Amino acid sequence: MSASELIEQFKALPAKERAQVAKFVVENDDSWIPESFQQGMADAEKGRFVDMETVLGGAKRPPRAAG
Repeated sequence: MSASELIEQFKALPAKERAQVAKFVVENDDSWIPESFQQGMADAEKGRFVDMETVLGGAKRPPRAAG
């Protein structure tokens, strides 16, 4: 099935089913999220972040761990 065919079938779905498909895509495909944002979220989840006031005060950001 081509993307065009899939899009046409998506358009034909009732609103509730389109919402289910959209939710599935957002939850399961992160290709639309910039890599830099994904890296930032991974750093935050691992506790590698610094308060903005600290950084603006001249502190250096913590190093990123390899991997």
